[in-house]
Amino acid sequence: MSAISHSALEWPHIPIPLADPAYNNTPMWPETEKTQELLAGAKDGNADAVNRLMERHRDSLRRMVQLRLDQKIQRRIDVSDVVQDVLVEANRRLQDYLKTSGQMPFHLWLRQIAQDRIVDAHRRHRVSAKRSVDRERPLAVPAADDHSTIQLAAQLCDRQLTPAAAATQAELAKAVEAAIAKLPDQDCEIIIMRHYEQLSNQEIAQALSLTEPAASMRYLRAIRRLKELMQGPGTASE
Repeated sequence: MSAISHSALEWPHIPIPLADPAYNNTPMWPETEKTQELLAGAKDGNADAVNRLMERHRDSLRRMVQLRLDQKIQRRIDVSDVVQDVLVEANRRLQDYLKTSGQMPFHLWLRQIAQDRIVDAHRRHRVSAKRSVDRERPLAVPAADDHSTIQLAAQLCDRQLTPAAAATQAELAKAVEAAIAKLPDQDCEIIIMRHYEQLSNQEIAQALSLTEPAASMRYLRAIRRLKELMQGPGTASE
């Protein structure tokens, strides 16, 4: 059975990510070479390879779920339980994944299962699918501690921010966070995928079922709107 894909617009709302300073500048997903070795072992029926494959991605899934799951819902359900559900489902469907020719990369397939679980959690714990007021607030983590936001702020300002400019970093990061919160869901989604989930344009294209040029154009449009929002009212694109 193939994984069910949910587009950004099908999410009940897209929470602005709460980044963990412990993960700053650390790739979200494991490198692919070792993953490919474990997948080969799993295809040969090696149960130990399957177990190591799943455990190898546990921390990455935890980061993604913490990033994506609404904070109010995280007070009701344990992120670890969601991660475990994803791994159990992935284990159940692994052989089908391995039999599929030209399948998407394993971490994107796993991410898709996690995304389905997160959507289900939002549906179960919210009476309405309308945007929460939480969608309108910026990141809860202090901006200066969030490496992803600092890097994005530097890109938007077309210059390199240095540790010496801590006050400037904090101000710019807060402005970026506030602007992200005002973006349309589609733009917000691709910014989060690129800068917080650290997915490449190719990976984003695969995850959103877009061509690579289309994914690139969507990202550039989102960045342009983000810059316009930071410049103040009256400059944002329709």
